[in-house]
Amino acid sequence: MGGDDRSDLRGKRVLLTGASRGLGQSCAEAFAREGAMLLLTARSRDQLERIASSLANADQHHIYAGDLTKREEVKALIDAASRLGEIEVILHVMGGGLGMRDPLLTWDEFDTLFATNLASAAAINRGIIPSMVERQTGNVVHVGSIASTEAVGSVGYNVAKAGLAAYIRTLGRTLAHTGVVVTGILPGGFVAPENSMERFKARDPERYEQIMAERQPRKKMGVPDEIMPLLMFLASRQATMMTGCCVPIDGGEGLTYAN
Repeated sequence: MGGDDRSDLRGKRVLLTGASRGLGQSCAEAFAREGAMLLLTARSRDQLERIASSLANADQHHIYAGDLTKREEVKALIDAASRLGEIEVILHVMGGGLGMRDPLLTWDEFDTLFATNLASAAAINRGIIPSMVERQTGNVVHVGSIASTEAVGSVGYNVAKAGLAAYIRTLGRTLAHTGVVVTGILPGGFVAPENSMERFKARDPERYEQIMAERQPRKKMGVPDEIMPLLMFLASRQATMMTGCCVPIDGGEGLTYAN
């Protein structure tokens, strides 16, 4: 990232969900290096404390441990955020398929998947975006998946991520006149600390290599360092015309436009 981008993030208050591992942990490390002041949230307090203490400028970061699929925990997070000052960037990394691969999901399973991948983000946005609208500035970035268009995951995961993509597109369009920039990224397969792809690689390395050869034109999986420049751009002042956009970043894995 160039010098202007670094100064754009320096001193900004950033709320980061899913921060205890995977891409969220990588985001915490990268954004802290750029001078952002982070409010990290995930379920595990021990993990959050470990990560926060290891970050650049560790004394300026805060944590909130809670299950954001529960309404009362989201409310408590929003209250905690308000005590720290105005949040300028929300980075929603929390999400996942939760191992629910049965195509005929129960009502409760769908509820859990939607809470994890969409409803929690929408509730956080409802609590924080109004102050951004008042200030006529703010960036809200969601991590989606190419599963929203490619149907490469489980039924529940694909549907939840498709719902998230529709939410981003519609909310971004609706708020475009306010100065609040709502965006998302649609990553393909990538390996990050303790994420599902890393666990799959450890569990079944032969199948992992087969999938990588079949689905990845580059013949390798993405890594967080390749995703981070896009996330930092979308969190910056330069992203104003991106509002409402979901940006694929998949190394050519997606086939939506191939035909």
